[in-house]
Amino acid sequence: MNINHSFLNKHGFIIIITAVVALSSGGCSNDGPAIEAHPQVITFAAPPVPNSGDHTATVVATASSNLAVIYGSSTPAICSVDSRTGVVTGTMSGTCTVTANQSGNTHYAPAAQATQDITFNLSQAITFAEPPTLSQFDTATVSATTTSALPVSYSSTTPSVCSVNSGSGLVTALLTGDCIIVADAGSLHATQTIPVAAPTGITLPGIPAQVTATAGTATNTVEVRIGATSSGGSPITGYSVTSSPSGVTASGTGSSIIVSCPTTCAGYSFSVAATNTAGTGPASAPVEVITAYNVIETFYEPDTQPNNSLFIGSFTLNSTTGTVTGLHGILSESMTGSSAVYPNDTMTWLSLNNQLSTAPVTLGGVSGLLVTTFLLPTTNTFTTAYGGDGWAPGTGYAMYYGFPTALNPKAGGVGNAYAMIFVNTANPTAALTQAQIDKLAYADCAAGGMMSSVCMTGTTVAGYGTIGSMSGHPVSQTITKGITP
Repeated sequence: MNINHSFLNKHGFIIIITAVVALSSGGCSNDGPAIEAHPQVITFAAPPVPNSGDHTATVVATASSNLAVIYGSSTPAICSVDSRTGVVTGTMSGTCTVTANQSGNTHYAPAAQATQDITFNLSQAITFAEPPTLSQFDTATVSATTTSALPVSYSSTTPSVCSVNSGSGLVTALLTGDCIIVADAGSLHATQTIPVAAPTGITLPGIPAQVTATAGTATNTVEVRIGATSSGGSPITGYSVTSSPSGVTASGTGSSIIVSCPTTCAGYSFSVAATNTAGTGPASAPVEVITAYNVIETFYEPDTQPNNSLFIGSFTLNSTTGTVTGLHGILSESMTGSSAVYPNDTMTWLSLNNQLSTAPVTLGGVSGLLVTTFLLPTTNTFTTAYGGDGWAPGTGYAMYYGFPTALNPKAGGVGNAYAMIFVNTANPTAALTQAQIDKLAYADCAAGGMMSSVCMTGTTVAGYGTIGSMSGHPVSQTITKGITP
Protein backbone atom coordinates (compact mmCIF):
# COMPACT_ATOMS: atom_id res chain seq x y z
CA MET A 1 0.00 0.00 0.00
CA ASN A 2 1.08 3.58 -0.67
CA ILE A 3 1.16 5.13 2.83
CA ASN A 4 2.82 8.44 3.79
CA HIS A 5 6.19 6.78 4.43
CA SER A 6 8.12 10.00 5.00
CA PHE A 7 5.92 10.90 7.96
CA LEU A 8 5.98 7.44 9.42
CA ASN A 9 9.74 7.20 9.18
CA LYS A 10 10.26 10.71 10.55
CA HIS A 11 8.27 9.95 13.68
CA GLY A 12 9.38 6.36 14.00
CA PHE A 13 5.98 4.65 13.96
CA ILE A 14 7.44 1.31 12.90
CA ILE A 15 4.46 -0.58 14.27
CA ILE A 16 2.20 1.28 11.88
CA ILE A 17 4.30 0.37 8.88
CA THR A 18 4.22 -3.28 9.91
CA ALA A 19 0.42 -3.21 10.24
CA VAL A 20 0.00 -1.61 6.84
CA VAL A 21 2.23 -4.16 5.14
CA ALA A 22 0.26 -6.98 6.70
CA LEU A 23 -2.99 -5.56 5.37
CA SER A 24 -1.47 -5.02 1.96
CA SER A 25 -0.47 -8.65 1.69
CA GLY A 26 -3.83 -9.93 2.88
CA GLY A 27 -6.98 -7.90 3.47
CA CYS A 28 -6.43 -5.46 0.59
CA SER A 29 -5.77 -8.09 -2.07
CA ASN A 30 -8.70 -8.81 -4.39
CA ASP A 31 -6.86 -10.50 -7.20
CA GLY A 32 -9.05 -13.46 -8.01
CA PRO A 33 -11.61 -15.99 -6.83
CA ALA A 34 -11.36 -17.86 -3.54
CA ILE A 35 -7.88 -19.36 -3.43
CA GLU A 36 -8.01 -20.77 0.10
CA ALA A 37 -11.73 -21.60 0.03
CA HIS A 38 -12.24 -21.89 3.77
CA PRO A 39 -15.89 -22.82 4.40
CA GLN A 40 -18.28 -20.36 6.01
CA VAL A 41 -21.88 -20.55 7.19
CA ILE A 42 -24.56 -17.92 7.73
CA THR A 43 -26.61 -17.90 10.93
CA PHE A 44 -29.71 -15.82 11.63
CA ALA A 45 -30.45 -14.45 15.08
CA ALA A 46 -33.89 -15.17 16.51
CA PRO A 47 -36.57 -13.91 14.10
CA PRO A 48 -38.36 -10.70 15.00
CA VAL A 49 -42.08 -10.99 15.77
CA PRO A 50 -43.92 -7.91 14.46
CA ASN A 51 -46.99 -6.84 16.38
CA SER A 52 -50.30 -6.80 14.57
CA GLY A 53 -50.30 -3.76 12.31
CA ASP A 54 -46.51 -3.32 12.32
CA HIS A 55 -45.09 -3.28 8.81
CA THR A 56 -41.36 -3.08 9.60
CA ALA A 57 -38.93 -5.39 11.38
CA THR A 58 -35.18 -5.97 11.37
CA VAL A 59 -33.40 -9.27 10.81
CA VAL A 60 -29.79 -9.97 11.78
CA ALA A 61 -27.61 -12.57 10.08
CA THR A 62 -23.88 -13.15 10.55
CA ALA A 63 -21.34 -15.13 8.57
CA SER A 64 -18.79 -17.25 10.42
CA SER A 65 -16.14 -15.50 8.33
CA ASN A 66 -17.26 -12.12 9.76
CA LEU A 67 -17.74 -10.91 6.18
CA ALA A 68 -20.82 -8.75 5.53
CA VAL A 69 -23.97 -10.54 4.40
CA ILE A 70 -26.41 -9.28 1.76
CA TYR A 71 -30.14 -9.57 2.45
CA GLY A 72 -32.95 -10.11 0.00
CA SER A 73 -36.61 -11.14 -0.22
CA SER A 74 -37.85 -14.28 -1.95
CA THR A 75 -41.45 -13.12 -1.37
CA PRO A 76 -41.50 -9.65 -2.98
CA ALA A 77 -45.30 -9.52 -2.96
CA ILE A 78 -45.23 -9.79 0.83
CA CYS A 79 -42.15 -7.78 1.77
CA SER A 80 -39.03 -5.94 0.68
CA VAL A 81 -35.66 -5.95 2.47
CA ASP A 82 -32.85 -3.41 2.69
CA SER A 83 -29.91 -5.41 1.35
CA ARG A 84 -27.42 -4.00 3.88
CA THR A 85 -29.33 -3.11 7.04
CA GLY A 86 -31.76 -6.04 7.15
CA VAL A 87 -34.76 -3.73 7.66
CA VAL A 88 -37.81 -5.60 6.36
CA THR A 89 -40.91 -3.75 5.13
CA GLY A 90 -44.14 -5.72 4.87
CA THR A 91 -46.56 -4.69 2.14
CA MET A 92 -49.33 -7.20 2.89
CA SER A 93 -50.22 -9.87 5.42
CA GLY A 94 -48.47 -13.20 5.06
CA THR A 95 -45.17 -15.00 5.50
CA CYS A 96 -42.13 -13.00 4.40
CA THR A 97 -39.02 -15.03 3.55
CA VAL A 98 -35.74 -13.17 3.96
CA THR A 99 -32.56 -14.49 2.31
CA ALA A 100 -28.97 -13.91 3.41
CA ASN A 101 -25.96 -14.45 1.14
CA GLN A 102 -22.18 -14.09 1.45
CA SER A 103 -20.16 -14.42 -1.77
CA GLY A 104 -16.76 -15.11 -0.17
CA ASN A 105 -13.35 -13.63 -0.98
CA THR A 106 -9.78 -14.81 -1.50
CA HIS A 107 -9.88 -16.66 1.84
CA TYR A 108 -13.48 -17.91 2.10
CA ALA A 109 -15.68 -19.85 -0.27
CA PRO A 110 -19.24 -18.59 -0.88
CA ALA A 111 -21.65 -19.51 1.89
CA ALA A 112 -24.83 -21.47 1.33
CA GLN A 113 -27.85 -19.17 1.32
CA ALA A 114 -29.71 -18.95 4.63
CA THR A 115 -33.37 -17.94 5.02
CA GLN A 116 -35.64 -16.74 7.78
CA ASP A 117 -39.44 -16.38 7.82
CA ILE A 118 -41.32 -13.45 9.37
CA THR A 119 -45.10 -13.23 9.62
CA PHE A 120 -46.79 -9.90 9.02
CA ASN A 121 -50.37 -9.34 10.16
CA LEU A 122 -51.24 -6.02 8.61
CA SER A 123 -54.64 -4.56 9.32
CA GLN A 124 -54.30 -2.69 6.07
CA ALA A 125 -56.49 0.28 5.51
CA ILE A 126 -56.56 3.65 3.81
CA THR A 127 -57.52 6.67 5.88
CA PHE A 128 -58.50 10.05 4.47
CA ALA A 129 -57.68 13.29 6.22
CA GLU A 130 -60.54 15.68 6.95
CA PRO A 131 -62.31 16.62 3.71
CA PRO A 132 -61.84 20.14 2.38
CA THR A 133 -64.72 22.59 2.05
CA LEU A 134 -65.69 23.12 -1.59
CA SER A 135 -67.88 25.47 -3.50
CA GLN A 136 -68.40 25.25 -7.23
CA PHE A 137 -65.21 26.02 -9.22
CA ASP A 138 -62.97 25.78 -6.10
CA THR A 139 -59.84 23.63 -6.02
CA ALA A 140 -58.53 21.76 -2.96
CA THR A 141 -56.26 18.82 -2.20
CA VAL A 142 -57.39 15.56 -0.59
CA SER A 143 -54.94 13.38 1.29
CA ALA A 144 -55.07 9.69 2.16
CA THR A 145 -52.54 7.53 4.01
CA THR A 146 -52.20 3.77 4.21
CA THR A 147 -50.73 1.33 6.70
CA SER A 148 -49.01 -0.46 3.81
CA ALA A 149 -45.96 0.75 1.94
CA LEU A 150 -47.90 1.01 -1.31
CA PRO A 151 -48.39 4.37 -3.05
CA VAL A 152 -51.86 5.92 -3.11
CA SER A 153 -53.61 7.03 -6.30
CA TYR A 154 -56.85 9.00 -6.60
CA SER A 155 -59.86 8.94 -8.93
CA SER A 156 -63.33 10.49 -9.10
CA THR A 157 -66.50 8.40 -9.39
CA THR A 158 -68.48 11.59 -10.02
CA PRO A 159 -66.57 13.14 -12.94
CA SER A 160 -69.39 15.54 -13.79
CA VAL A 161 -69.22 16.99 -10.26
CA CYS A 162 -65.45 16.96 -9.71
CA SER A 163 -62.15 15.88 -11.19
CA VAL A 164 -58.99 14.87 -9.32
CA ASN A 165 -55.30 14.57 -10.13
CA SER A 166 -54.40 10.90 -9.61
CA GLY A 167 -51.03 11.65 -8.07
CA SER A 168 -51.39 14.89 -6.13
CA GLY A 169 -55.02 14.58 -5.03
CA LEU A 170 -55.91 18.06 -6.33
CA VAL A 171 -59.71 18.21 -6.69
CA THR A 172 -61.54 20.68 -8.96
CA ALA A 173 -65.24 21.24 -8.20
CA LEU A 174 -67.17 21.45 -11.49
CA LEU A 175 -70.84 21.34 -10.42
CA THR A 176 -72.83 21.32 -7.19
CA GLY A 177 -73.56 17.94 -5.63
CA ASP A 178 -71.59 15.18 -3.97
CA CYS A 179 -68.00 14.78 -5.12
CA ILE A 180 -66.84 11.20 -4.44
CA ILE A 181 -63.08 10.55 -4.46
CA VAL A 182 -61.59 7.05 -4.36
CA ALA A 183 -58.12 6.32 -2.98
CA ASP A 184 -56.46 3.10 -4.15
CA ALA A 185 -53.34 1.33 -2.87
CA GLY A 186 -52.97 -2.12 -4.39
CA SER A 187 -56.08 -4.05 -3.34
CA LEU A 188 -57.01 -1.43 -0.74
CA HIS A 189 -59.74 1.13 -1.45
CA ALA A 190 -61.33 3.99 0.45
CA THR A 191 -63.79 6.73 -0.52
CA GLN A 192 -64.42 10.26 0.64
CA THR A 193 -67.55 12.28 -0.13
CA ILE A 194 -67.18 16.05 -0.36
CA PRO A 195 -70.33 18.20 -0.75
CA VAL A 196 -69.91 20.90 -3.40
CA ALA A 197 -71.95 23.94 -2.47
CA ALA A 198 -73.43 26.55 -4.81
CA PRO A 199 -71.57 29.87 -4.83
CA THR A 200 -73.34 32.74 -3.07
CA GLY A 201 -72.14 35.29 -5.61
CA ILE A 202 -69.15 36.26 -7.68
CA THR A 203 -66.16 37.87 -6.00
CA LEU A 204 -62.43 37.98 -6.54
CA PRO A 205 -60.67 34.63 -6.04
CA GLY A 206 -59.24 33.89 -2.63
CA ILE A 207 -55.56 33.71 -1.75
CA PRO A 208 -54.01 30.55 -3.24
CA ALA A 209 -53.14 28.13 -0.42
CA GLN A 210 -50.65 25.27 0.03
CA VAL A 211 -48.27 26.89 -2.46
CA THR A 212 -44.88 25.19 -2.89
CA ALA A 213 -41.88 25.81 -5.12
CA THR A 214 -39.16 23.39 -6.20
CA ALA A 215 -36.41 23.42 -8.79
CA GLY A 216 -37.72 22.58 -12.25
CA THR A 217 -36.42 19.87 -14.54
CA ALA A 218 -34.74 22.35 -16.88
CA THR A 219 -31.85 24.54 -15.76
CA ASN A 220 -32.83 27.93 -14.28
CA THR A 221 -36.49 27.01 -13.83
CA VAL A 222 -38.78 26.62 -10.84
CA GLU A 223 -42.02 24.65 -10.59
CA VAL A 224 -44.70 26.42 -8.52
CA ARG A 225 -47.63 24.31 -7.33
CA ILE A 226 -50.97 25.50 -5.91
CA GLY A 227 -52.79 23.18 -3.52
CA ALA A 228 -56.11 25.00 -3.02
CA THR A 229 -57.91 28.13 -4.22
CA SER A 230 -61.32 29.57 -3.43
CA SER A 231 -62.77 30.45 -6.85
CA GLY A 232 -64.96 33.37 -5.77
CA GLY A 233 -67.93 31.72 -7.48
CA SER A 234 -66.50 31.94 -11.01
CA PRO A 235 -64.11 29.57 -12.81
CA ILE A 236 -60.46 30.48 -12.33
CA THR A 237 -59.08 31.51 -15.70
CA GLY A 238 -55.42 31.62 -14.75
CA TYR A 239 -52.69 32.11 -12.18
CA SER A 240 -49.90 34.70 -12.14
CA VAL A 241 -46.56 34.18 -10.42
CA THR A 242 -44.29 36.98 -9.28
CA SER A 243 -40.87 36.83 -7.66
CA SER A 244 -39.30 38.48 -4.65
CA PRO A 245 -37.08 40.35 -5.32
CA SER A 246 -39.08 41.45 -8.36
CA GLY A 247 -38.14 40.79 -11.95
CA VAL A 248 -39.31 37.24 -12.67
CA THR A 249 -42.91 36.52 -13.67
CA ALA A 250 -44.92 33.67 -15.16
CA SER A 251 -48.51 32.70 -15.75
CA GLY A 252 -50.55 29.57 -16.44
CA THR A 253 -53.99 28.00 -16.24
CA GLY A 254 -53.08 24.87 -14.30
CA SER A 255 -52.13 24.28 -10.68
CA SER A 256 -48.49 23.69 -11.69
CA ILE A 257 -46.63 26.59 -13.31
CA ILE A 258 -43.07 26.56 -14.65
CA VAL A 259 -41.14 29.77 -14.03
CA SER A 260 -38.09 30.54 -16.17
CA CYS A 261 -35.37 32.78 -14.74
CA PRO A 262 -33.04 34.84 -16.97
CA THR A 263 -29.79 33.50 -15.45
CA THR A 264 -30.50 31.71 -12.19
CA CYS A 265 -33.49 31.21 -9.90
CA ALA A 266 -31.26 31.18 -6.81
CA GLY A 267 -32.17 33.86 -4.28
CA TYR A 268 -35.80 34.22 -5.38
CA SER A 269 -39.06 33.36 -3.62
CA PHE A 270 -42.42 33.27 -5.40
CA SER A 271 -46.03 34.40 -4.84
CA VAL A 272 -49.19 33.34 -6.71
CA ALA A 273 -52.47 35.16 -7.43
CA ALA A 274 -55.59 33.74 -9.10
CA THR A 275 -57.84 35.43 -11.69
CA ASN A 276 -61.52 34.93 -12.54
CA THR A 277 -64.15 37.02 -14.37
CA ALA A 278 -64.21 39.50 -11.49
CA GLY A 279 -60.48 40.15 -11.65
CA THR A 280 -57.29 39.09 -9.90
CA GLY A 281 -57.38 38.23 -6.22
CA PRO A 282 -54.74 38.82 -3.54
CA ALA A 283 -51.38 37.08 -3.83
CA SER A 284 -50.12 34.39 -1.53
CA ALA A 285 -47.17 35.00 0.76
CA PRO A 286 -43.83 34.33 -0.98
CA VAL A 287 -42.63 30.72 -0.70
CA GLU A 288 -39.01 29.64 -0.78
CA VAL A 289 -37.68 27.19 -3.36
CA ILE A 290 -36.94 23.94 -1.52
CA THR A 291 -35.76 20.86 -3.40
CA ALA A 292 -34.50 17.38 -2.47
CA TYR A 293 -31.38 16.05 -4.21
CA ASN A 294 -29.45 12.78 -4.35
CA VAL A 295 -25.64 12.63 -4.53
CA ILE A 296 -23.06 9.96 -5.40
CA GLU A 297 -19.35 10.56 -4.76
CA THR A 298 -16.56 8.24 -5.95
CA PHE A 299 -13.02 8.10 -4.58
CA TYR A 300 -10.62 5.91 -6.55
CA GLU A 301 -8.68 3.49 -4.31
CA PRO A 302 -5.70 1.97 -6.18
CA ASP A 303 -4.86 -0.46 -3.36
CA THR A 304 -8.35 -1.92 -2.85
CA GLN A 305 -9.48 -2.44 -6.43
CA PRO A 306 -12.04 -3.27 -7.67
CA ASN A 307 -13.62 -1.62 -4.59
CA ASN A 308 -13.69 2.17 -4.31
CA SER A 309 -14.79 4.42 -1.48
CA LEU A 310 -18.30 5.60 -2.32
CA PHE A 311 -20.62 8.06 -0.61
CA ILE A 312 -24.30 7.74 -1.55
CA GLY A 313 -26.57 10.29 0.07
CA SER A 314 -29.24 12.96 -0.14
CA PHE A 315 -29.86 16.51 1.06
CA THR A 316 -32.30 19.41 0.81
CA LEU A 317 -31.36 22.71 -0.83
CA ASN A 318 -33.18 25.94 -0.08
CA SER A 319 -32.32 27.88 -3.25
CA THR A 320 -33.88 31.05 -1.87
CA THR A 321 -31.53 31.24 1.11
CA GLY A 322 -28.70 29.21 -0.42
CA THR A 323 -28.61 26.72 2.45
CA VAL A 324 -28.21 22.94 2.54
CA THR A 325 -29.78 20.83 5.29
CA GLY A 326 -30.08 17.16 6.11
CA LEU A 327 -27.05 15.80 4.23
CA HIS A 328 -26.91 12.12 5.11
CA GLY A 329 -26.03 8.83 3.46
CA ILE A 330 -23.74 5.81 3.52
CA LEU A 331 -19.97 5.51 3.01
CA SER A 332 -18.36 2.28 1.83
CA GLU A 333 -15.26 0.83 3.48
CA SER A 334 -13.27 -0.31 0.45
CA MET A 335 -10.89 -2.40 2.58
CA THR A 336 -13.78 -4.74 3.44
CA GLY A 337 -15.76 -7.18 1.33
CA SER A 338 -14.96 -9.42 -1.61
CA SER A 339 -13.99 -8.61 -5.18
CA ALA A 340 -17.65 -8.25 -6.19
CA VAL A 341 -18.13 -4.64 -7.32
CA TYR A 342 -20.83 -2.17 -6.34
CA PRO A 343 -23.83 -2.54 -6.34
CA ASN A 344 -23.32 -6.28 -5.82
CA ASP A 345 -20.48 -5.68 -3.36
CA THR A 346 -20.12 -7.07 0.14
CA MET A 347 -18.34 -4.03 1.56
CA THR A 348 -19.21 -2.66 4.99
CA TRP A 349 -21.09 0.65 4.80
CA LEU A 350 -21.15 3.37 7.44
CA SER A 351 -24.20 5.58 8.09
CA LEU A 352 -23.28 9.27 8.03
CA ASN A 353 -26.26 11.18 9.42
CA ASN A 354 -24.77 14.24 11.12
CA GLN A 355 -24.34 17.32 8.92
CA LEU A 356 -21.99 19.36 11.11
CA SER A 357 -20.13 21.58 8.66
CA THR A 358 -21.16 23.94 5.86
CA ALA A 359 -18.57 26.28 4.34
CA PRO A 360 -19.12 28.80 1.52
CA VAL A 361 -16.48 28.62 -1.21
CA THR A 362 -15.79 29.82 -4.73
CA LEU A 363 -14.19 27.12 -6.89
CA GLY A 364 -13.37 27.60 -10.55
CA GLY A 365 -15.31 30.86 -10.49
CA VAL A 366 -18.47 29.13 -9.16
CA SER A 367 -19.92 29.93 -5.75
CA GLY A 368 -21.22 27.07 -3.65
CA LEU A 369 -20.97 25.16 -0.41
CA LEU A 370 -18.70 22.43 0.90
CA VAL A 371 -21.03 20.37 3.07
CA THR A 372 -19.84 17.57 5.37
CA THR A 373 -21.75 14.85 7.17
CA PHE A 374 -20.24 12.70 9.93
CA LEU A 375 -20.63 9.22 11.39
CA LEU A 376 -20.65 10.54 14.96
CA PRO A 377 -22.37 13.69 16.27
CA THR A 378 -18.96 15.38 16.58
CA THR A 379 -16.31 16.59 14.15
CA ASN A 380 -13.49 14.93 16.13
CA THR A 381 -11.83 12.74 13.49
CA PHE A 382 -8.03 13.27 13.30
CA THR A 383 -5.35 13.80 15.91
CA THR A 384 -4.72 17.34 17.13
CA ALA A 385 -1.29 16.43 18.49
CA TYR A 386 0.34 18.38 15.65
CA GLY A 387 -2.21 21.20 15.48
CA GLY A 388 -5.33 21.49 13.35
CA ASP A 389 -9.02 21.48 14.15
CA GLY A 390 -9.43 17.71 14.46
CA TRP A 391 -11.13 16.99 11.17
CA ALA A 392 -10.14 19.30 8.28
CA PRO A 393 -9.16 17.29 5.17
CA GLY A 394 -5.43 16.82 4.70
CA THR A 395 -4.59 17.45 8.38
CA GLY A 396 -3.81 15.19 11.32
CA TYR A 397 -1.49 12.98 9.23
CA ALA A 398 -4.52 10.66 8.80
CA MET A 399 -4.16 9.54 12.43
CA TYR A 400 -7.32 8.88 14.44
CA TYR A 401 -8.57 11.41 16.99
CA GLY A 402 -6.75 10.92 20.29
CA PHE A 403 -3.54 9.54 18.78
CA PRO A 404 -0.90 8.92 20.15
CA THR A 405 -2.49 8.25 23.56
CA ALA A 406 -2.85 4.60 22.53
CA LEU A 407 -1.50 3.03 19.39
CA ASN A 408 -4.60 1.03 18.56
CA PRO A 409 -7.83 2.15 20.23
CA LYS A 410 -9.97 0.52 17.57
CA ALA A 411 -10.26 -2.90 19.18
CA GLY A 412 -14.01 -2.95 19.55
CA GLY A 413 -14.20 0.83 19.32
CA VAL A 414 -15.66 3.17 16.72
CA GLY A 415 -13.79 6.14 15.31
CA ASN A 416 -15.33 8.96 13.36
CA ALA A 417 -15.84 9.20 9.59
CA TYR A 418 -17.14 11.83 7.18
CA ALA A 419 -17.87 12.68 3.56
CA MET A 420 -17.64 16.16 2.04
CA ILE A 421 -19.58 17.19 -1.07
CA PHE A 422 -19.69 20.37 -3.18
CA VAL A 423 -23.07 21.97 -3.88
CA ASN A 424 -23.33 24.54 -6.65
CA THR A 425 -26.24 26.47 -5.11
CA ALA A 426 -27.17 28.13 -8.41
CA ASN A 427 -27.15 24.91 -10.45
CA PRO A 428 -26.77 21.81 -8.23
CA THR A 429 -26.91 19.25 -11.06
CA ALA A 430 -24.17 20.91 -13.16
CA ALA A 431 -21.12 18.77 -13.88
CA LEU A 432 -18.20 19.53 -11.57
CA THR A 433 -15.00 21.18 -12.74
CA GLN A 434 -11.66 19.71 -11.74
CA ALA A 435 -11.18 22.50 -9.20
CA GLN A 436 -14.45 21.45 -7.53
CA ILE A 437 -13.59 17.73 -7.61
CA ASP A 438 -10.23 18.50 -5.98
CA LYS A 439 -12.03 19.84 -2.88
CA LEU A 440 -14.12 16.71 -2.29
CA ALA A 441 -12.90 14.58 0.60
CA TYR A 442 -13.70 11.70 2.89
CA ALA A 443 -12.15 10.17 6.01
CA ASP A 444 -12.83 6.82 7.67
CA CYS A 445 -11.37 6.26 11.13
CA ALA A 446 -13.89 3.53 12.02
CA ALA A 447 -12.54 0.05 12.66
CA GLY A 448 -13.10 -1.34 9.16
CA GLY A 449 -11.43 1.59 7.45
CA MET A 450 -8.37 1.87 9.63
CA MET A 451 -4.85 0.45 9.43
CA SER A 452 -3.68 0.40 13.03
CA SER A 453 -3.42 4.15 13.73
CA VAL A 454 -3.91 5.29 10.13
CA CYS A 455 -7.38 6.28 8.89
CA MET A 456 -8.51 5.77 5.31
CA THR A 457 -8.74 9.17 3.59
CA GLY A 458 -9.42 10.52 0.11
CA THR A 459 -7.98 13.88 -0.92
CA THR A 460 -5.96 15.47 -3.73
CA VAL A 461 -2.69 17.36 -3.59
CA ALA A 462 -4.31 20.20 -5.53
CA GLY A 463 -7.14 20.47 -3.02
CA TYR A 464 -5.45 19.85 0.31
CA GLY A 465 -1.71 19.46 -0.23
CA THR A 466 -1.76 15.69 0.15
CA ILE A 467 -3.21 12.61 -1.49
CA GLY A 468 -5.24 10.10 0.54
CA SER A 469 -3.56 7.77 3.03
CA MET A 470 -3.71 4.89 0.52
CA SER A 471 -3.47 7.19 -2.51
CA GLY A 472 -7.26 7.41 -2.57
CA HIS A 473 -8.55 10.54 -4.28
CA PRO A 474 -11.89 11.95 -5.54
CA VAL A 475 -12.73 11.33 -9.19
CA SER A 476 -16.41 12.25 -9.53
CA GLN A 477 -19.57 13.56 -7.94
CA THR A 478 -23.06 13.42 -9.44
CA ILE A 479 -26.10 15.25 -8.04
CA THR A 480 -29.61 14.48 -9.31
CA LYS A 481 -32.99 15.85 -8.34
CA GLY A 482 -34.81 13.69 -5.80
CA ILE A 483 -38.43 13.45 -4.76
CA THR A 484 -39.60 16.39 -2.66
CA PRO A 485 -42.60 15.55 -0.47
